Amino acid sequence: MYLWGGSVGPEGDPLEFGARVVSGTDGGFSYVNAQVAESGDEIVGMLLGYRLPDPHDVEPLNEAPAVVRPLLELEALVPGSWYVNAVAADPAWRGRGVGSALMQRAEELAVESGAHTLSLIVAEQNRGARRLYQRFGYTDVARRPLMPWPGCRHSGDWVLMAKPLP
Repeated sequence: MYLWGGSVGPEGDPLEFGARVVSGTDGGFSYVNAQVAESGDEIVGMLLGYRLPDPHDVEPLNEAPAVVRPLLELEALVPGSWYVNAVAADPAWRGRGVGSALMQRAEELAVESGAHTLSLIVAEQNRGARRLYQRFGYTDVARRPLMPWPGCRHSGDWVLMAKPLP
C-alpha cells in the first residue's frame, strides 16, 4: 500500500492501482505468477514467485524508492534463481501445513522453470517464516538494512536466503 500510494499520489486510489498492476501479465506482481491454496471454497494461502532474469539487470538504484533498494540489491545476487516473492497463509490456517505446501509448490515450479536455485528475502525478525525456510533447506546468503516505511512492522535487516536444487 505504501508503494502503490506513492505511485498514485494523494488523489489516487492505491488499491485500484494495485489491481491494475496485478491484473496485467507483465512483471513479477502479475496474477500469472500467483498460486492460491484452497481448502474447499476457502482461500487459505498464496504464493507469488517467478524466475529472476539472468543477468539480473536492476533498474538504477538511485531511481528506486529507498525502501526497495536493499531488496533489489539482494535480488541481484541470485540471478536466474526462482524467487519466492511472497508466501502467506491465512492466520486461521497457520500451523496446519499451508506454508509447507506452498513452499513445496515453489520448489516444483522452480524445477519446471529450469532454475538451479530457489531464493527469497525475509525480514530477520520474522522468525516463524525463517524457521519454515530453514526446514526447507534455505540458508542465509546476504543481508541489507531494512529501510522502514509507515506501517512497517519490522526493523533490522532483510536476509537473502537461497536453496540449491538437485
